[in-house]
Amino acid sequence: MPRVTKLIKRSKPQTGSTGFLPEIVAHMRASRDRLCEEWARRIIEAQLLKAMSKEEVVAEAASIYDNYVDVLETGAVEALQAYARSLSERIVPRGVETHEVVGIILILRDVLLRSLLQKYHSDFGLISRMLDAYEPATRRIVVTVAAGFVQERQRIIREQQDAIRELSTPVLPVREGLLILPIVGMIDTQRARQLTEQLLRGIRANRAKVVVIDITGVPSIDSTVANHLVLTVEAARLLGATAIVTGLSPEIAHTLVTIGVDLTKMNTVGDLRGGIEEADRLLGYRAVRINGPFDEEKGR
Repeated sequence: MPRVTKLIKRSKPQTGSTGFLPEIVAHMRASRDRLCEEWARRIIEAQLLKAMSKEEVVAEAASIYDNYVDVLETGAVEALQAYARSLSERIVPRGVETHEVVGIILILRDVLLRSLLQKYHSDFGLISRMLDAYEPATRRIVVTVAAGFVQERQRIIREQQDAIRELSTPVLPVREGLLILPIVGMIDTQRARQLTEQLLRGIRANRAKVVVIDITGVPSIDSTVANHLVLTVEAARLLGATAIVTGLSPEIAHTLVTIGVDLTKMNTVGDLRGGIEEADRLLGYRAVRINGPFDEEKGR
């Protein structure tokens, strides 16, 4: 009887795009120094990261490169997001713009892609598999880094806006028991809310009995802000302080009446000087002349 030989078909190596990533990562690690050097050179030639020295660009490029390759290898988006936040915290205060960060990541993408194309140029099938594996992963990296950078810039902008608002609405202690809150510029809902919070903190911290809110420098207010002003006066009263509103322009007064704000709930005085005089009266201060200049003493 003739001998039968059983043929066993060998399975082909994995050809899916995901299975190709380890080979891409291995190439990037083996070529790290050369590719990092080329990337840093192109960043400088493109005049990106101009706020940083050449040495800083080279060092940062090496760090970004290593994290880029790590994410390609592991797919750990959370780690990339954490690194993107850390990177943004380092370079945003240096004045680096959003387009610069996106630009350097796109340059890295191009540098790596060119290197891979040179490696696999003789096999179109391998090039196709390489692109299927590389492109989706690198797009995700670009989006993640850009998003992290934009979020950090937005956080800094919000902090700067809060600081500007706080500076634009200072609560000034004038004398024992008296605060002045001079307001200049437009008041929107957010600023009105912050104004109230600052004033109430000031009343509590200084144990104020009277606060003068001067709105001479406010060109106009809408109904929402007007009602918020009334609530601020009422909140001050609940903390034991009398609020005096000064500097009402005819336009603002007309607006308040038109929208139905109850002015009887507000102690209004024409100007800041009159408001301080009214505050002194409430606190029991009186002005006396000593050798010519006016001085003030606590009334008895």
